[in-house]
Amino acid sequence: QVHLVESGGGLVQPGGSLRLSCAASGSILAINTMGWFRQAPGKQRELVAALNSGGNENYADSVKGRFTISRNNAKNTVYLQMNSLRPEDTADYYCLARTTATSHWGQGTQVTVSS
Repeated sequence: QVHLVESGGGLVQPGGSLRLSCAASGSILAINTMGWFRQAPGKQRELVAALNSGGNENYADSVKGRFTISRNNAKNTVYLQMNSLRPEDTADYYCLARTTATSHWGQGTQVTVSS
């Protein structure tokens, strides 16, 4: 089992920045990909960014150039640095850890971009 705990969400003005963190524990050696998804009210959950064990990054077109995914292996933590935030980035953000067998989700953290 993999346990994920997200933090770093909150309220920010348009143009501002936030950094989300996702700390993993448990069977972390089985993880091959970690990523961030988001779900806005009334919308489907969508991929924001992902990072695999080979270091390859993948981003949604809507966040390219603004968001950066990274990891600290010593802390078993993956980060999502979000810059130039827009009101349309408002959503619940979820961390995902994927193994060959299954996917594990965090509890989510809320991001609100509003003036």
